[in-house]
Amino acid sequence: MMKKNYEAEHNSVYQPIIFKPNTIDFDAFKAAPPLGLTIMDEMTSQIKGLLKSRNPTQRLSDEEWKIAIAAFLGGISMEDYGVWVYYPWLNKLIHLLDEEEFIEVRTNRNKYKLTTEEQALLRTKKVGIIGLSVGHSIATSLAMERVCGALHIADFDELELSNLNRIRTGVQHLGLHKTVIAARDIAEIDPFLQVRIYSDGVTAENIDSFFNEGGTLDLLVEVCDGIEQKISSRLLARSMKIPVVMDTNDRGMMDIERFDLEPNRPLLHGLAEGLTVEVLQKQTPEERLQTVMKIIDFDNTSDKLKYSMKEIGKTISSWPQLASSVLLGGAVTADVIRRIFLNELEKSGRFYVDLDQIIQ
Repeated sequence: MMKKNYEAEHNSVYQPIIFKPNTIDFDAFKAAPPLGLTIMDEMTSQIKGLLKSRNPTQRLSDEEWKIAIAAFLGGISMEDYGVWVYYPWLNKLIHLLDEEEFIEVRTNRNKYKLTTEEQALLRTKKVGIIGLSVGHSIATSLAMERVCGALHIADFDELELSNLNRIRTGVQHLGLHKTVIAARDIAEIDPFLQVRIYSDGVTAENIDSFFNEGGTLDLLVEVCDGIEQKISSRLLARSMKIPVVMDTNDRGMMDIERFDLEPNRPLLHGLAEGLTVEVLQKQTPEERLQTVMKIIDFDNTSDKLKYSMKEIGKTISSWPQLASSVLLGGAVTADVIRRIFLNELEKSGRFYVDLDQIIQ
């Protein structure tokens, strides 16, 4: 019965199970482990990494390291130090440093790009992401750099083969919810990051939960295709004074809307002011297309996107996206979010990281 509780029986599992040594739960898990369980234990190297980060000038021989690690453990057995993390979808049990020491070592190479105080501040932040194409790249970039301590991620779609030109994942995940894939990727980077998924996307029924469950979002990333979601999420963000950022991965276009500093700021720099979900629902397909073209400032899009828009529904089913642009968008968005949280960037506006213009 205990074995059944810890096996991945369906495709919605995305949270690892963190065990403290010498607890009833962990003893029960060890007594009836899942069939085929793989155990990975690199605790010695992690402790060594921790001691090195705290004493970077220290140079020790192999024998001296053994003595230093034994002194650090202070009589605790290596097996009982830290935590054991079970990943059901991998069927792996991995021995890791406990949360504080894990974060200390994992973010050590951020210094002094980020100070200890800045890293601690970022840890208190919660980010919501709607849309998980470029959003997947944004989410994993935030996780790697630990620009936040919690994430809400939303997308109603499942992974299709055509998504693999821009979403960094594998064919083994075809058919899985994009939310589950992204959440698993984050958990494999850092099991202590708090992630909540919304696999129906952001809807009228769950939008309040998306913004408020477990504490209010500090920032919204909106990178979804749905125009209704773009407007409804911004209207709520503005009413709650939550900043919004959006990357379109054409010409590296980045929108920043500092509703926290400008609570009366027009939506999308005035390009969407007056739009509501009700207005959008009454629009004809032609009117909706004109709305989208206005929001993205069609005249300033790349020539290739202009051509592609004319071919949608004829020779292509949707607008094209390239992995290089999506990955760039993830990096730029993570950088912008970090600077907003650290009060290094207070501007609203539309900006371009256009490599065709920068690198000629």
